[in-house]
Amino acid sequence: MIGVSGIGAARLTAAAGLAAAVHCAPALTVLTRLRISLFPRLAGLGDPDHVALTFDDGPHPASTPHFLEALGTRGVRATFFLLGSMLARRPELGRDLVAAGHEVGVHGWAHRNLLLERPAATYDELARAHTLIAETTGTRPRFFRPPHGILSLPALLAARKLELTPVLWTRWGKEWTRSATPGSVCDMLTVGLTGGATVLLHDSGGTFVSGSWRFGLAALPQLLDHCAERGLQVGPLREHWRGVAPCR
Repeated sequence: MIGVSGIGAARLTAAAGLAAAVHCAPALTVLTRLRISLFPRLAGLGDPDHVALTFDDGPHPASTPHFLEALGTRGVRATFFLLGSMLARRPELGRDLVAAGHEVGVHGWAHRNLLLERPAATYDELARAHTLIAETTGTRPRFFRPPHGILSLPALLAARKLELTPVLWTRWGKEWTRSATPGSVCDMLTVGLTGGATVLLHDSGGTFVSGSWRFGLAALPQLLDHCAERGLQVGPLREHWRGVAPCR
C-alpha cells in the first residue's frame, strides 16, 4: 500500500515531468517536415514568388565582409541573425550590414541550446542581444531564430515579450558538416527548391567547423542564379510576406 508520502512524491514527479514536457515541446519544431506541415509560418513559408535568404551566427570579421561583397555585387539583400557576443566584438560589422540594406535579427547572445537554459536566463539572453542590436545598428529587430533552431517554451514567451517573431527555415545548406563541399551546399539548397522558401546559410564558422562558411559563400552565386532562372525574387524576411507581419 502506498503511503501518503509516497503519493505526494508521485504527484511531484508527475508534475515535474509535465513541466519538463511543456518546456521542451516547442523543440519538436526542429523537425523540418513537421514544422512545414503544421507551422508553415514558423518554417518560413512565404510568398510563392519569393525566396527569403538568411544567415546565422555572425557577424565575424573574417567572413561577413565577404558575404556583404558577394550580395552587394548581385544587388541582393538578406536577413542576418546576429549573436550578441559576436556583435559586441565588432559592432561596426552590424552597422555595415544595415548600411548595405540588409535586415538584422536576433540569434541570441551566445550560441547555446536554449532548451537547457532556465526561463530567466533565456529571457536575459534574448533581451541582451535585442538591446545591443537595436542600439548598435539603429534598427529594431523583428525576427528571432534560436541557436540550432531549437525552441523552448521560455524562448517563445521571451520572443513574444520582446515583440520578436520566431522564424526557422525550410531549406539549409549544411555547410557546417565536415563532409560539406560547395557542390553539396548548392544541392541542399536548390534541388527541389520552390518559391516561398526560407533558406539558411552561415556567415560565420565560429560555432561549427572552422572555415565552413567558405562553402556557403562559394555556393551563393549558384543559388542566386538558380532563383533568377526560375523567376524567383530573393530578399530578406521583411519582404517575404508582402509587408504583412507573420503570425506569432
